[in-house]
Amino acid sequence: MTDKSLWLTTAGMIALTMAMPAAAQDTTAPQAAADQDSAEIIVTATRRASPLSDVPIAVSAVSAQAMQNSGASDIRTLNQLAPSLLVSSTGSEANASARIRGIGTVGDNPGLESSVAVFIDGVYRSRTGAGLNELGEIERVEVLRGPQGTLFGRNASAGLINIISKAPENTFSAKGEITYGNYDYWRLSGRVTGPLADGIALSLDGVWSKRDGFYKLVDTTGNKVGDTNDRDRYFLRGQALIEPNDDLSIRLIGDYTNRDESCCGAAYTEARERTPAAGGGYNTAPFNRIAAILAGQGSVIAADPYDRELTITPGRDYGDYG
Repeated sequence: MTDKSLWLTTAGMIALTMAMPAAAQDTTAPQAAADQDSAEIIVTATRRASPLSDVPIAVSAVSAQAMQNSGASDIRTLNQLAPSLLVSSTGSEANASARIRGIGTVGDNPGLESSVAVFIDGVYRSRTGAGLNELGEIERVEVLRGPQGTLFGRNASAGLINIISKAPENTFSAKGEITYGNYDYWRLSGRVTGPLADGIALSLDGVWSKRDGFYKLVDTTGNKVGDTNDRDRYFLRGQALIEPNDDLSIRLIGDYTNRDESCCGAAYTEARERTPAAGGGYNTAPFNRIAAILAGQGSVIAADPYDRELTITPGRDYGDYG
């Protein structure tokens, strides 16, 4: 495989709302969704701000506080917060797939568009992997279950992941966070927001993270040639909130993401086959036929998978080691 690198630049103008009868959007309502402990959770799953209890679709709203408490920082880690959501990667992070209620586009072909759409601040990400980056400061994440083609297009036939970032604030504030973990994992994140002028507020979010790979790549002689399943990414988002009067609100959002990661190695565990015995119970075979076929094709299956050593086919790679 080639080096797994994703460059993404998005700039959009969203949340342009005018006060109109029966369709007015309260620009202050989404602020209530930041606190999931409040009496009412406001979501925009129907393209307008509505209380979660009044939305006639199956939707799970995950607040920023819930994500912080669980340590979730991207849509993959939403698996532990949103029922029926599964985000996984096989060949690479760029070809990640999302499934809701077990339904979704599965495959490593980058030409496939996921049937679970990903929207970030109203901008459609045509590949799930494009949204599989650090989210920065968010207000909430909405996971909509079931077909959503009426409001969000044909590529939401299985469901939708709708991510809403935190808007700039009219009071100056700054915050930062440093995280350290095993395999020399580092994550630095920060946010600065405040007023620029009367009716104009700005914000800047940033995240940088890295981690060494937790699988060792070895050649056929056992010599280490690198590692895989590492992490190396950074993310920036700039916003401007313009509110010239009470009836108009404009948000200008631009974000930039860079990922250069090696993924997705996994060790084989050779389980012995069991066949039904004539007198009841099972007989354990002395080998595994699948493992034997793989070995016949040149695969090397480690004796102890917990050594976290992988041997890959010559000429192919998870990252830039050749």
